[in-house]
Amino acid sequence: MGTRKKVQAFVRVRPTDDFAHEMIKYGEDNKSIDIHLKKDTRRGVVNNQQTDWSFKLDGVLHNASQDLVYETVAKDAVSQALDGYNGTIMCYGQTGAGKTYTMTGATENYKHRGILPRALQQVFRMIEERPTHAITVRVSYLEIYNENLFDLLSTLPYVGPSVTPMTIVENPQGIFIKGLSVHLTSQEEDAFSLLFEGETNRIIASHTMNKNSSRSHCIFTIYMEAHSRTLSDEKYITSKINLVDLAGSERLSKTGSEGRVLKEATYINKSLSFLEQAIIALGDQNRDHVPFRQSKLTHALKDSLGGNCNMVLVTNIYGEAAQLDETLSSLRFASRMKLVTTEPAINEKYDAERMVKNLEKELALLKQELAIHDSLSNRTLVNYDPMDEIQIAEINSQVRRYLEGTLDEIDIINLRQIQEVFNQFRVVLSQQEQEVESALRRKYTLIDKNDFAAISAVQKVGLMDIEGNLVGEPDGQSFGLGVAPFSVKPGKKPKTKKTPKDQFSSSARKEGASSPVSGKDFDVASISKTQLIPSSKDGDLKDMLARERETSSIEPLISDSPKEELRAPSTII
Repeated sequence: MGTRKKVQAFVRVRPTDDFAHEMIKYGEDNKSIDIHLKKDTRRGVVNNQQTDWSFKLDGVLHNASQDLVYETVAKDAVSQALDGYNGTIMCYGQTGAGKTYTMTGATENYKHRGILPRALQQVFRMIEERPTHAITVRVSYLEIYNENLFDLLSTLPYVGPSVTPMTIVENPQGIFIKGLSVHLTSQEEDAFSLLFEGETNRIIASHTMNKNSSRSHCIFTIYMEAHSRTLSDEKYITSKINLVDLAGSERLSKTGSEGRVLKEATYINKSLSFLEQAIIALGDQNRDHVPFRQSKLTHALKDSLGGNCNMVLVTNIYGEAAQLDETLSSLRFASRMKLVTTEPAINEKYDAERMVKNLEKELALLKQELAIHDSLSNRTLVNYDPMDEIQIAEINSQVRRYLEGTLDEIDIINLRQIQEVFNQFRVVLSQQEQEVESALRRKYTLIDKNDFAAISAVQKVGLMDIEGNLVGEPDGQSFGLGVAPFSVKPGKKPKTKKTPKDQFSSSARKEGASSPVSGKDFDVASISKTQLIPSSKDGDLKDMLARERETSSIEPLISDSPKEELRAPSTII
């Protein structure tokens, strides 16, 4: 990000024969202006009316020519735009104070041209001075009239009127107007033709203070894109310059507006009021929210006001005593604008097509360097291209033979082959895990520990005691020593006499629990969080568990034959 800087604010005073020398005074450095009012004697002896104001600015332009105004206000902002910095130059003030003259100028005399045509001239002259860069220029002309957006260049024969209304759209790159035509200009004459076309489409009206009063806000935007002519430089810069000519604020008591002009003045004053509210919010460091969306003007200028932009304000005022109230209002706006900080930064982007070409060129050079290195190291010809399916299958076969022990070592060729070897190890391991899981599912019945109905059924058939300990758990020493159920542990025998049926069932459990378990099956089965129970040949445990879930009460099944009882399933963890 760029460094933060204050908005530059200048004041231009309209020349007049009735200049109020006693009320308006300039500082010696031409960067301050003092206003003095005489007290109203009609308010009596006790009068706390403020009579003196002082405003600090970046410059006061009094009786200044159009050349001096451009050199002071706009030249640096336009010059930095070609280096990738966005710029905005805005003219603000009351109606008839000279905003349009400052921005556009007069067509009768070439010396009286304003900031906008001079900026276009400077842009094309600087392009000629930079032969190492290919710079393209595009322009657009937007009008905001009665809170509606209009394209002043839509009257061109190849553009035509827009079917859908224009809207303001925000994206990570900034603000843009959807539906606004942008025109490519390859030379200065084309840009001036577009400027004059837009000027003829502006809405103006006449009132007592200005016979050619602008009734809308206009934004002329110059878009620039600079590419290096050397192929190796895929980075390019973009920038834009917003030249804003605001409609003047009006006091209806002075202008005497009626009908349509009165409605236009209402919209103008409303949008300017919202602009001032946004400026006040931007200048307050404790404010988090800035009301940009209150009007189309503030929304369109969102990235210019306090954003990534070099912002310059020209405040146009009258020097007459009769207009002193509007002059004070304009100077207050300028002083508030000076409190706003912006953070201009170079807008750098990357050309994807050039980047791909540069990467391909660099890849070819690296392959040549590797070939030279291999030849100097007496290495055989090594292929550094991506592996095909046949080579991957060969590496898979080598990995399997290495795991089986039929291959002592795998020859290392290059980094790509090493990566593929590790990848095939992962593939083989995954396949073996799936085979082991499939074998376990064919051999064992899985019981979820959260399935209480199934656990109850297992307890009733004697495969688990009431504390959840499984009968037949190995003791960790690779011996198939069974753990007796809780009910038959020493010291826990019930006092009641066992029936022959209970004695027979207990002895059957002991014989079943003492059956050996292989260490290999135990290692595999202990990983699972579910109980693994071998399927019985004579009794179907799955059917018994299903009936247990349905009835939740199953009596222990005892076979009539001792041999069948001894085949009761044993539990393996």
